Amino acid sequence: MNHYETVFILNPVLSDVQIEETVKKFEDFLIKKGSKMVAKENWGLKKLAYPIQHKKSGFYHLFEFSAPGDVINGYELEFRRDERVMRFLTVKLDKHAISWAERRRTKLKTKA
Repeated sequence: MNHYETVFILNPVLSDVQIEETVKKFEDFLIKKGSKMVAKENWGLKKLAYPIQHKKSGFYHLFEFSAPGDVINGYELEFRRDERVMRFLTVKLDKHAISWAERRRTKLKTKA
């Protein structure tokens, strides 16, 4: 199992219910394919550096998970098919990135 991190941006015109639905859809997809969720973060509405689909902001979400390598192609295909997703990026984490993500999570927990 490899460690991955996905950041995706959802359309800013979505309601809270639609956002929760979309996030749940991608989380369920990963779990159904045998992945293990490590962390899930909602970064909220943020201003974009440049317009995407004539929108100047979007709802950012981050998933950190462990999954078999063959799951990623289907996972990204689901992102491409969903019109509520404006952009997404999935990266494979190496051992340094994994330790950095753990330190970042513990720092966030101590702030809260």
